[in-house]
Amino acid sequence: MTFTNMITPQQIKKLDKSNLLGSIELLGEQCEAAWREVKKIKIPAAYRGVENIVVSGMGGSALGGHLIQTLFADQLKKPLEIVRGYSLPAYVGPKTLLILSSYSGNTEETLATAREGQKRKAKILGLATGGALANFLRRNNYPAYIFKPTYNPSNQPRMGLGYSIFGQLGFLARCGLLKIEEKEINQAIALLNHKNGTAKTFAQKLQNKIPIIVASEFLLGNGHIMANQINENAKCFAAYFELPELNHHLMEGLKNPSANKNIKFVLINSNLYHPRNQKRYLILKEVLRRNKIDFVEYRPKAKTKLQQSTETLLFGSYTSFYLAMIYNLDPSPIPWVDFFKKQLG
Repeated sequence: MTFTNMITPQQIKKLDKSNLLGSIELLGEQCEAAWREVKKIKIPAAYRGVENIVVSGMGGSALGGHLIQTLFADQLKKPLEIVRGYSLPAYVGPKTLLILSSYSGNTEETLATAREGQKRKAKILGLATGGALANFLRRNNYPAYIFKPTYNPSNQPRMGLGYSIFGQLGFLARCGLLKIEEKEINQAIALLNHKNGTAKTFAQKLQNKIPIIVASEFLLGNGHIMANQINENAKCFAAYFELPELNHHLMEGLKNPSANKNIKFVLINSNLYHPRNQKRYLILKEVLRRNKIDFVEYRPKAKTKLQQSTETLLFGSYTSFYLAMIYNLDPSPIPWVDFFKKQLG
């Protein structure tokens, strides 16, 4: 029986109770709405004079910042750091643009950095659907993108990345920290309006394996997103590593304990990587073969870095969804994350 015959519309309807598939199919609309709506938000002139950028967020709310950090590393005019915790770096102050990202608006770590950033007089702006963060931003008259997640029917933060990514891109462009042509945005969004049929076959190849995702350069944020979505959607252990860094240590860890039986490398490769990194992927494949470790490769086909990133974002989202279907699971609930939050009180 082929994978295509295994997954039926009836099965998807039965399992996908919160319509997570609908969130994937509406990813383009998320991006378009965020890009359009952030243009209407008034940004103080002082925000254009910052010296560094900090994005504070957790889990799915931090993924947009990481994608931007790696995708635009060669274009951002100021350094950008992601904070996933309760405290800000010592350098944060009046010359810092502090972007607070919390889908629910109630992420306690992000709220802690909001209060700390305010004390240090950082240039604050934020994104949320509501909650305490929305109240904080409104009360203090900070620029805020408080959005209705119309195009994220599952209401899962990890599936509302269009709002996060393109909302933050819009803010950075408005603050003069990143220059993006409208044509580039439209071309990237257009790629998200197509279903990715190869993701079904790709997901089948990951069944009963621990995916070890490898990415580089401008697609490293995509590797992080794919790992997170597989964790939460397919309830499957997945991790990501950066090439070339992994060439300096990870390959020596392929022997024990019987790694070749349990893991499968997922290589996110690109013809836009540095030539030496492209060669490294070829050699890595040979290392994996000699260690008898399975691997699969995904190569985006678009022409630009932004387009390849959005193409990979869509592919990873579909892959995580279909892997959940293979495991006969509803992809939306995250019971252990919810349990942990409840125990924290």
